[in-house]
Formats: sequence, structure tokens, C-alpha cells
Amino acid sequence: MKALVSVKRVVDYNVRIQVKSDGTGVVTDGVKHSMNPFDEIAMEEAVRLKEKGKVTEIVAVTIGGDKNEETLRTALAFGADRAIHIKEAGEVQPLTAAKAFAAVLKKEGAQLFIAGKQAIDDDANQTGQMVASLLDIAQATFASKVEVEGNKAIVTREVDAGLETLEVDLPAVITADLRLNEPRYLKLPDIMKAKKKPVETVSFADLGVTPAAGLKTTKTVPPPSRSKGIVVKTVDELVSALKAKGLV
Repeated sequence: MKALVSVKRVVDYNVRIQVKSDGTGVVTDGVKHSMNPFDEIAMEEAVRLKEKGKVTEIVAVTIGGDKNEETLRTALAFGADRAIHIKEAGEVQPLTAAKAFAAVLKKEGAQLFIAGKQAIDDDANQTGQMVASLLDIAQATFASKVEVEGNKAIVTREVDAGLETLEVDLPAVITADLRLNEPRYLKLPDIMKAKKKPVETVSFADLGVTPAAGLKTTKTVPPPSRSKGIVVKTVDELVSALKAKGLV
């Protein structure tokens, strides 16, 4: 069984995001980037399924410019067998990404498409669902546990009311939630081996995908700064302060 895992290059989660002075977006130049944390979890899950003998080959795929190869090399160090780099320097919105991933999934004949439930840069949480819809295959989102038996996947997913267990036929799309696993620490030998693993480069045109911007960002603004707090000495002062602000 072949598994396709999408990985995205995003601004590292430890970086304090700054909005550009002209409001056209956030500062990305000269800022540390890394693999989207949810995609790390997705990659780890694919590797664990391979270690259990449920998956025979893992293909990592990403969309972006030249620097995205670093993200693919990280995925290869995790345990992916090979990688596909869909080169696109411009902005890629969820529907365009979904069309590209669907085309690769169809071309590769993979039975599993595993992705992070969302990327921490746009928080769209749409791509996995769109891939399933485009290919008319099953989906199980927000997975906190995944088991594969034959041509079926049993997925425990996190919902508002608690946990829900689904049994889906393969091929299927699974998106990883935070508690699915804890990604492994990459060792130097694995990082060195990743440099020799194959990376295939394709374009949207090769996949028959036409980039289309369905959404347009008009302006980006930082959140309002928090006002300075006050210190109260008694409960009465606290109640008075809350009343003055109309909170009680």
C-alpha cells in the first residue's frame, strides 16, 4: 500500500509574527521556516504504519518555491521513501493545492492521503476535505488514532462531543490532529540518508492544474495591543473594577 503525505513549509511556530508596514501580509523574509507541525504528525503516522507493515511506500509531496526542498528533505529524514516537489513560487490557495494533490494521488495510485488537519499560517483547514471531494473518496478528519486493516481504515476522530470512530474504505483521506502521535526526533544518520533520496520536480501544468485565486486578501492588520492591567488589594476593589468596565 502506498501512502501520500503532504508537507507544507510555514513560518516556524516559535517565531513572533510581524505584519508588514504596508499591510500586505506578514513578514516572511529572513524568518525561520519549518515543516507545518500538523504535517509532521501526519508524516510520523505514515512512518508508523510502514513500521507496522501496513504501508509499503511513503511519498512526500509539497507545493512551493525552491526553499520547499528543505521541507521535503525533512520528510525524507522522517522516513519517506521519495518526494515530489510541485514548484510554484506564488501564493497557493487551498482549492488549487487540493487539485494538485488530487492529481498526484491519482497518478501515484496511492491508497492513503495523509495530511495535517490545517496549516498554522492560514489555518484554512480545507485542503484534505477538498481532495476527498475532488476524487469522490472517503475522508476522516481530525484523527487522533488510525488503524489500517486490509482495505479499510478505522479512525478515531475528535469532535465537539468527544470522540467518534469511523470505518472508511480505502482509498481515503485522513487528516491528523494534535494528539494522533508525537513526532520522532530526527537523527543525524537519517538526515544524511535523506540527501540521497530522490526528489521529483513537477509543475501545475504537468499535473493539468490551473492556479486560480478564489480569495483575495485586501489588508492584514496586527491584533490590538492589550491594555495594561491593574492590581487590586481587596475583593471589593476587584468587584468595583469589573463593574466599572461593565463586566459584571
